[in-house]
Order: sequence, then C-alpha cells, then structure tokens
Amino acid sequence: MRSIRPSFTVRRGRGSRRTSPTLAAVALVSALALTATACNGDDKADGRPTATATAAGSGDGKIQIPDDLKERLKEHGIDIDKWKNGAWKNWNREDWLREANDFINPIIKGLWNPDRMRDADDPDKGVDDNDISGDQGVTDPTPQPVKAQAVAPPYHTSAATSGKLFFDSPEGTMVCSATVVQDPAHPGKSNMLWTAGHCVHAGKSGGWYRNIAFVPSYNNAGKSAAQLEGASRAEVAPYGVWWADAAQTSQQWIDQGGSTGGNGASYDFAVIHVTPEQGGGGKSLEETVGGALPVNFDAPAVPKVKSITASGYPAAAPYDGQLLYQCQDKPGRLSINESDPTMYRIGCTMTGGSSGGGWVETGADGKPALVSNTSIGPVSSGWLAGPRLGDVAKGVYDSVSKKFAGR
Repeated sequence: MRSIRPSFTVRRGRGSRRTSPTLAAVALVSALALTATACNGDDKADGRPTATATAAGSGDGKIQIPDDLKERLKEHGIDIDKWKNGAWKNWNREDWLREANDFINPIIKGLWNPDRMRDADDPDKGVDDNDISGDQGVTDPTPQPVKAQAVAPPYHTSAATSGKLFFDSPEGTMVCSATVVQDPAHPGKSNMLWTAGHCVHAGKSGGWYRNIAFVPSYNNAGKSAAQLEGASRAEVAPYGVWWADAAQTSQQWIDQGGSTGGNGASYDFAVIHVTPEQGGGGKSLEETVGGALPVNFDAPAVPKVKSITASGYPAAAPYDGQLLYQCQDKPGRLSINESDPTMYRIGCTMTGGSSGGGWVETGADGKPALVSNTSIGPVSSGWLAGPRLGDVAKGVYDSVSKKFAGR
C-alpha cells in the first residue's frame, strides 16, 4: 500500500498528459524478470536509484534461463554468471531496467527461503497520515475504519486464491499481496496473478523490480511469527514458489506512478504470469491451489456496489506480515484527478504489505469476481483505495493471456 504524503492535495494527481485507454496505453513486459519492490526506491537527483540492496540469503545459485531469453540478457549487458553470483543486488543506473519490454526475471532456485520471506519488508515510506477530501471529481466522505479480520486457517480452504508476492528493491527484500485470476486462454489451468503496479515497477522514478515470486497460501496454517522461527520451506510455502516469467502494468503507471501520493493510482494494477520454481509436476497454478477468480472489467458504479472484500497480508505495525486478513465494507468514491477514473475506497485497518491484494465483489449471480486491488491508503491506516478496472486494465490482462495462449 502506498501512503499519502501530508502535502498531497487533490490537485496533485497525474499530470495533464493523458493516454488513451486502449491496448496502446498498456505496457507489455516479456519473459525473464529483474525485480524490486513496491515503492521503496532510493530516489536520487536524477530520479534513478544507485543504492546496493542488502539481502539475507542468496539461494543455491541455480539460475534457470530459457535459451530464447539468454540473448535478451546479453543485449542488456547482463552477465549471467555474475547475476547468479549476486550481481542482481546492484541497483546502479545501468541495471535499473525501466521500459515496458525490459522486464526480465531469471529463476534463482532457493533464493526465497523461509527466513528471507519472513524478513521481507512492506513497501511503505512511513510518512504521516493524511485524508483526501478534495472537491475535484467525485469524492465521498472519508469512511469509518473497519477492523481487519484474520482469515481462518488453513488459507487453502478459506482463501485459496490469495498469496504473498516477494521481490527485491534497492532497499532490500519487499512484499506485497496478489490473487490468482482466471486465464481466458487456459480455462481451468491459469498461471496468472493480479496485483498492484507498484508491486512490480517503481513508476516514473525507476524501473522493474527483481526476483519477483509468488507464494500461494503463504503460512497456510496461520502460525505466529514465533512459531515460524526455524520453519521449513514446505511450512511457509506448501504449494510452492512460483516465479514471474512475464509482467505487465499500465503505461500510465510507468509514466506517472510515485512511491507516495496519488500519482498514477487510478492505473495502479498489474498482471503477472508465473512458472513453478521446481517444475510443479505439470500442474498449473490454478490447479495447484484449486481455483482462480474471474476479473470484472465492467463492475457496477460505486452506488450500486453493496459490499467489497479486500484481502492481504499487512506487514506494517501493528501487523507482522505473517497472517492473511480481510476487510469488508460498502465502498465510497475517491477522485484524485478528475481526468482519471474515480477509485473505490473502503474503511480498512490493513497496512503496507496488503498492497496488490484483491478486492472481490459478489455479483447478482452470487459469484465472486475481482474488481480492484489495494493501491493507496494513509500510513496510520483506516481506509484503502483501489482502481476501478476498465479498458486499460482489460488491455493489460488480455495481453498477458494472449502472450501464453499457444503454450
């Protein structure tokens, strides 16, 4: 969840530049992945991080790179041997890949061990609280806080499509939340996730994050942090570790997104395609977890939505990122820039780390569908806001699906 700066006003939305909500307005990221974390870039004067991340654990060094992608790595000047030996921790200007088709994410087997997962930080900056109550567009009164409720374990039974998204940034290991969604090209066998754009790309001040991996039903038994000390990988990741082999976010997020404030928030979404670290026995992610949510790109306007349920693994105090939580509330409207789509907003006490978690609405047919994801909220918690999905989001989704349609 990206926090709002105290100085933020409604007028500080995206700039006057507007991108048409078509497929041309989205950014497709192919194959491998370098990855970092949600919104913690160490921005220098030129807007490009130069810090070197420190990381606990480096995996077993077994890097898996499909033959057709090795040439792309070479084109970026990346030495494969150096990469697997820790060069991925360097975040100088040359290594901070930014453009839509620059996403690369080689699998480093064993990198995400239990200690590294447990120690991953939330991507918040820790700025002061601030309410948005401007008069541009349509903004409803700030909702009353809704206390997040712990999801009953095992999560595989009660919330099978939810999980944690891990990645590396200039400031170290980071974490978001994500949701397994259906793939129209592979009915019943999806390998696609939905999350926030700021969980895969730093926005206008940076580029793609590295070592992006998804753990469905993380800590499935709902054990406490103390109980997880010394836990095996099978205990924290009982359904495996799934690495991103493609990621896509909106061009609006790449051009306008920021680590704090509301810039780009109306387009703060991303779709990821994953592959199992250990092969997966031929089963897809959807088959492995037992389900995937449809995505509704034509959800009803706020006044017609009775209730939305947001899920995530909040990691900032008073939470520790080890347990899955949910908030349920009737949404209100939040307008950051009247030229951008109005966002959904709900009362919720979840904090950073819940970013990217799915927002689900049950339609008139009684079936649940994903309609948004956690994007922004005040650091002291109390409410969350997420983009209302439309043509741009559908373009992102369809492009990832089509990329793997023949595979």
